[in-house]
Amino acid sequence: MLLEIENIRSGYGRLEVLHGVSLHVDEGEVVAVLGANGAGKTTTLRVCSGLLPAWSGSIRFDGRPLAKLKTEQRAALGLAQLPEGRGILHTLSVSENLYLSTVVRKDGKAAIKEDAQRMLGLFPILGTKLDHPAGSLSGGQQQMLAVARAMMARPRFLMIDELSFGLAPALVDQLFGMIGELRRLGTSFLLVEQHASVLDVSDRAYVLRTGRNQVDGASSELKRDPTLVRSYLGA
Repeated sequence: MLLEIENIRSGYGRLEVLHGVSLHVDEGEVVAVLGANGAGKTTTLRVCSGLLPAWSGSIRFDGRPLAKLKTEQRAALGLAQLPEGRGILHTLSVSENLYLSTVVRKDGKAAIKEDAQRMLGLFPILGTKLDHPAGSLSGGQQQMLAVARAMMARPRFLMIDELSFGLAPALVDQLFGMIGELRRLGTSFLLVEQHASVLDVSDRAYVLRTGRNQVDGASSELKRDPTLVRSYLGA
């Protein structure tokens, strides 16, 4: 088991947002966390990455307890997070953004260049705009750049918060389709989403509601549940 979260309680100030959330991700899996706004999805990711403390419960990564590890120490283990909003540095070029996450790598320029070429092969539009300011890209292109930049760090486990945020359905499908390609590079994924279409690319899924586990199971099974979206995603 790569990531294991058990009965996590956490929140902001005195406001408890997570009321005993549990989930796990196995090596090589793509797992989705679904829920409407306020369900506790982003808070769960922040606790995993160390941006918020867990008030109780436990988090383990590859069997190692994370409670006492700082955010940068968790990142050094191969745990990475791509937050909602992309985090692109608009005044830097596409190329400069792409290489930002490689500063901690120690495997040499040749390996980094090879990874960059691989990312540009997966997202060819970026290769045509390497010298452009990242802020000049469309929303979809910025999201592609954010994913490519995160993958340039060679994370073992990548958590993505709202990959579909603000994007047209066709582009969302394209980005979701790339997850399978990226998984082949050896990265496992936790995808936090409101869009039920994430079930098409994930192996398993958890649905949160008001900071609690409500439903979980194989994505293929949940996709066939006609009440899922209406009951738990607020649609």
